[in-house]
Amino acid sequence: MEVILRQDVIDLGYEGDIVKVADGYARNYLIPKALAVKATPQNLRVVEQIRRKIEIRRLRAKEEAEQLKTKLEALEFVFLEKAGEDGKLYGSVTNMAIALILAEKGIVIDRKKIVIDEAVKTLGEHKAHVKLYPGVMAAIKLTVKPLEEKHK
Repeated sequence: MEVILRQDVIDLGYEGDIVKVADGYARNYLIPKALAVKATPQNLRVVEQIRRKIEIRRLRAKEEAEQLKTKLEALEFVFLEKAGEDGKLYGSVTNMAIALILAEKGIVIDRKKIVIDEAVKTLGEHKAHVKLYPGVMAAIKLTVKPLEEKHK
């Protein structure tokens, strides 16, 4: 079945794109969630009329993503974690922890868009990437320091 996407759908296409998908996927997921509409002649005419607005919206979103990338890359994120004497963490720094520290700084990003190259299980400096927009990815610096516990 051919459908017209009403929103960007990861691994499928962008708003306004006409894509061919399985009938069940369209009927049970895309159309009920208002992510797509059937590609009827009438809907195709409507999409052609609003295609320019869609392009302007995409350009704005990409510009905003570029600005956020610059902001994120300027920041350094410090995590205080319990660690053994050899510098290994008792746990690890996850994408959820990174999303929480971003939220504390007023930047709300879905944890699924945060990609950690390799598991952060040691003290020191590490890198992670944040997918902000297709083709725009920010590299952020993570510094993991030992949590100083006070002994009584």
